[in-house]
Amino acid sequence: MVLVAAGIALVVVLVNALWRPARNVITIVHEAGHALIALLAGRRLTGIRLHSDTSGVTVSRGKPEGPGMVCTALAGYVAPSLLGLAFAALLGTDRVTAVLVVCAILLLLVLIMIRNAYGVFSLVVTGGVLFAVSWLASDEIQAGFAYLIAWFLLVGGLRPVFELQAKRRRGQARDSDADQLARLTGAPAFFWVGTFAMVNTGAVLLAAGWLLL
Repeated sequence: MVLVAAGIALVVVLVNALWRPARNVITIVHEAGHALIALLAGRRLTGIRLHSDTSGVTVSRGKPEGPGMVCTALAGYVAPSLLGLAFAALLGTDRVTAVLVVCAILLLLVLIMIRNAYGVFSLVVTGGVLFAVSWLASDEIQAGFAYLIAWFLLVGGLRPVFELQAKRRRGQARDSDADQLARLTGAPAFFWVGTFAMVNTGAVLLAAGWLLL
């Protein structure tokens, strides 16, 4: 089951026709990461918007610089893989229900902060799939679905990092999280892209050790 879920997740991430709709899930977690750290840093969260091109934005108010803003900007690209790592830890102790419950809570909290129609649509569709599996599927299918979620977040967290660097090479995405971090810290944007990649790769390797060995 673990290997099958990993294989399906990898196919979804690598095949563009599957990746495009599935990437909305990565965007939801990305923006949730910004929102959570913004709140923990004492910033005031004003809203989240999800767009049909799979981009998103989280708006918070507070000091425009300093550690809180740095941590908020840093959180987005690493959030999916780190959440996948947390789910791998839960699944390593057979806590399938806990994974599904955390997903439901996450979707509900993000839905409260959504400020556009497509964002509501994206959350409702994602939540509908989660609800159907959680309430209608057998225990075996629920377990497979939980493993698929974990693997998809882990490997799906990597592709946006490479997409970001590809856009930056073409002179696009100059207001990306990496570029904001560059302005906030003085470290070049490429350093922050590399940081995202190293954190997410480390999460995949660690989770693989827990789930496959």
